Amino acid sequence: MTPPANAYARTRSSGRFTVVEVTGEIDMATEGSLTEHLDAATSGEAPDVLVDLGRVEFLDCSGLRALCRAEERARTRGGRLRLACVPFAVRRLLVAARLTDRFPPLAELPGERQP
Repeated sequence: MTPPANAYARTRSSGRFTVVEVTGEIDMATEGSLTEHLDAATSGEAPDVLVDLGRVEFLDCSGLRALCRAEERARTRGGRLRLACVPFAVRRLLVAARLTDRFPPLAELPGERQP
């Protein structure tokens, strides 16, 4: 079941993908709002999840932990979780955490034209 949209995340379908759109600042105080959507998106068999970070203003290690947990959950269920539209500051965090192999960023959402 898809959770209702909140101030930091909303979930939608796009073809075969589940897209979790993330907005604003994701830190210790707000990562629960994101986790709710990531848990739902990775709950089925072989989930194919795209996390759209294009509207993220800030992401700290709490948000990164939520993404890692969701990626592991998707992988163990025979699926995958990928990051799209990753802002420069988040890319720097992925590089610093040595997670670029785990999360090779996609420039845009597959199958969707960006304005």
